[in-house]
This record gives sequence, C-alpha cells and structure tokens, in this order.
Amino acid sequence: MNRIELKALGKINLGLDVLGRRENGYHDVRMVMQTVYLYDQITIKKRRKSGIGIETNLYYLPVNENNLAYRAAKLLKDEFHIEEGISIHLEKHIPVAAGMAGGSSNAAAVLFGMNRMFELGLSTEELMKRGVTLGADVPYCIMRGTVLAEGIGEILTPLAPMPKCYVLLAKPPVAVSTKLVYEKLDSRETGEHPDIDGIIEGLTEQNLSKVASNMGNVLERVTVEEYPVIDEIKNTMKAAGAMNAMMSGSGPTVFGIFDDKNRAKIAAQKIKETQLAKQVYVVNVHNAGRK
Repeated sequence: MNRIELKALGKINLGLDVLGRRENGYHDVRMVMQTVYLYDQITIKKRRKSGIGIETNLYYLPVNENNLAYRAAKLLKDEFHIEEGISIHLEKHIPVAAGMAGGSSNAAAVLFGMNRMFELGLSTEELMKRGVTLGADVPYCIMRGTVLAEGIGEILTPLAPMPKCYVLLAKPPVAVSTKLVYEKLDSRETGEHPDIDGIIEGLTEQNLSKVASNMGNVLERVTVEEYPVIDEIKNTMKAAGAMNAMMSGSGPTVFGIFDDKNRAKIAAQKIKETQLAKQVYVVNVHNAGRK
C-alpha cells in the first residue's frame, strides 16, 4: 500500500463537566462525545525523500512538529524505525481552533492510516495508548461514535448511539484559547454542573428529547463572557426550532440539535443572514466505526 485516504471526523460535546484540576495542569473531566459527519480529508503517501512532508489547503496552519498530524507520523516512524518518507495532505473542512477536535482527529487518522500502510499490527487500544501522548482527545478520535470520556479524556466507554437527528454547526469568527478558558474556570466557583447521567439515560432510552434537554457545558459560561456572540447564536438556533443549542468544547463553535432537517436549514440561513457566523453546516451524527 503506497497511498491511503481517510476521513478525519469532527466531534461535539453533548455534555462537558470539569471535576477538578490535577497538579500537572490537566483537568479531570466527564464528557459525552459525539462524532459528526463534518470531516477533513487526509491523504498519506509513501515517498522516496526521507522524513515527513505536510501540505494543507490552509496557509496559516503549521506544517512542522507544531502540527499534531506531523507528530503522530513521527511517533510511529521513530518507534518502528520506518525509514521510508511519507507525505501527508490535509484538506481541512472542520473549523480550526473551534472546539471540534480537528487537530486531534487529523492525528488519529494519521496513526490509523500509518498502522495500515506499514502493517504495524497495532490494535485500536494500542493506537489509543499512543494517541493520548499527543493529546487528550486523540484516543476518542480513534474510537469515534457516542462515548463517555473520563479521566483527562482518555478513559473511554462506548454508549448507546445518538438517536437520528440533524446537527447545525456554526463557528463565529473568533479564536478561543482552551488554556485560557480552563484557567478562568479554575479561578472561580464552577456553579451548576451538567447532568451527564441524564444524557446517558436519554441515549440508553433512545429518547432524543431527553438527550437534548440534559445537554450542558461547564465551560460555556466562561467563554460566553468573552464572546457574547456564542449566546446570540444559541438563541437564534433555539428560536428557529432547535431542541437545544450549546457550545462545543471550549468553543467557540455552537451546535443545535434538530429533529427536522428543513428547520435546521432555515436556522442555518438565519445565522448566515445575521452574519453571526460564516462557517455554518447542517450535518448528521456519525456512529462508531470507520467507513
């Protein structure tokens, strides 16, 4: 195999709770993660020239060790003494620095793809162990689907799949620093915690209304203080018929859950017309496994 193409899917957090901060700076979390069918296209090819080459359609992305996909490739090249060079092309569609784990998903795709390309024989669990050394979201991006994430995000338990629905994604034109969001959270009382167990019950019962009504993100209050546009997008989605709307991860992407595709499309048009966000998508949820 000299070439492989993969879809690196984005994720949303149906629920995100922070339980505390560890001495090493990482946070203990309890999250319900869900992959959605918005993806980056990853192409990995063998090449004669040694080393790792990265190309991307976004001029501002790093193409060296500051890119998680590069670091994922280097990790396996170093461990398995792979002498052949590889080139990686990242066709980016997941919004960048948006709370959708685009970089982590790219790294996960590179680990998965190189494992197949070079016949390394690593199991999914073995790939996930390596992935967590790159970032807390990488193991989840290898597993995908509907998952409870605990610890720093690396303890993963598959859940019943998200019931059929449509997800409206809207990323406002602001950049959020995950590090700063967590620092602000650490400096204050957390207040209300989202009902993670309520979300899990809704999934088990395949009750979309119960899942949506229990959604919550403990980071949202912190990010909204800096970027009120997040609340404006949420309110626009709800007014247009979303069962609920919430910020994903540390933001700024907002997603709304709809049981009707036309309503989701109408809401998307309203957000575009009001210029609250330029990157707006209506997508399906994606269940576990790789296509």
